[in-house]
Amino acid sequence: MPSIYFTVTNDLCYDQRMIRICTSLARAGYDITLIGRRMSNAVPLSQQPYKQKRLSCWFEKGKLFYAEYNIRLFFFLLFKKMDAICAIDLDSILPCYYVSKIKKIKRIYDAHEYFSQQKEIVSRPAIYKIWHWIEKRYLPKFPNGYTVGHCISAEFKRIYGVNYEVIRNIPLLKENNSNSSAKEKIILYQGAVNEARGFEWLIPAMKNMDAVLHIYGDGNLMEQANALIQTNNLWDKVFMKGKLLPDALEEITKQAYIGINLVEHTGLNQYYSLANKFFDLILHGIPQVTMNFPEYKNINDEFKVALLIDDLTVSSIEKAISTLLKDESLYKELQQNCLAAGKILNWQSEEIKLLAFYKKIFG
Repeated sequence: MPSIYFTVTNDLCYDQRMIRICTSLARAGYDITLIGRRMSNAVPLSQQPYKQKRLSCWFEKGKLFYAEYNIRLFFFLLFKKMDAICAIDLDSILPCYYVSKIKKIKRIYDAHEYFSQQKEIVSRPAIYKIWHWIEKRYLPKFPNGYTVGHCISAEFKRIYGVNYEVIRNIPLLKENNSNSSAKEKIILYQGAVNEARGFEWLIPAMKNMDAVLHIYGDGNLMEQANALIQTNNLWDKVFMKGKLLPDALEEITKQAYIGINLVEHTGLNQYYSLANKFFDLILHGIPQVTMNFPEYKNINDEFKVALLIDDLTVSSIEKAISTLLKDESLYKELQQNCLAAGKILNWQSEEIKLLAFYKKIFG
């Protein structure tokens, strides 16, 4: 079977989408290698049915990191034998493109997000100019690709003329996914603690809640999040729990009462988002508060698994969470809808599309 290299810039242990994709392809017989970076606080790699490689860098963030990592990745790939290479997002697209040209092999693009439209990019004109130039120049050179939602796929088609498949970021359905027994009133946020995730409004909204908020993850907003907890005197209600490996996070998720998936409408990446955590909560039977954005609305219109809010304000978040805490009938309805939706929205269904895509690539 063909040999495929996948490239990311993050820690391999926590990338649930890539773990699912690489596992599915490896079990289908493909020779898979996933390449990421070695972080200074990296935990040992877990055993997987595919090969893994971490590249060490002097720098861990900013322009110097991206420059160093791309150079190291290029030379690492240049001397490896492969039949195809898949770039994950714009931050690894350059070495993948040039290696594919030199080796005359197939190249694929997997857009985990609308990279150039992230808040931390669109809000910085000089940074945006660089990433937008890379996207405009190189994305059309990857005619074969897929992304996480229909909105991003349609935007890429409109701007760059590429027809990307939609392979959503959905977890695996398991027999013990849900825990529908009585639960402590824990509100759960899982994922990156980054800009544009609504923490500036979510944390103050906990002041009058008869519940606690557990935040699992880390990112570029950790310092500000802790400052918000201190400023609002919420040490007894908001708990920063740190980053967990996927299996441990799954067990924690089962214990939650309400899930949180908030996104600012700053940049199309946020507006067109369809986060892993959205489906994670559905499969675990946990009603959630999320945004009235196109991808979430389309799914909620069909399955009614969440309360949608139109804007990020303390009052709108307070109202939605309070409704789920107090309206037991509504809560149980959403909970049952989640469990029913999970039988349709799961990785077993998405995997079929993934394998069909690669079968088409390799004939």
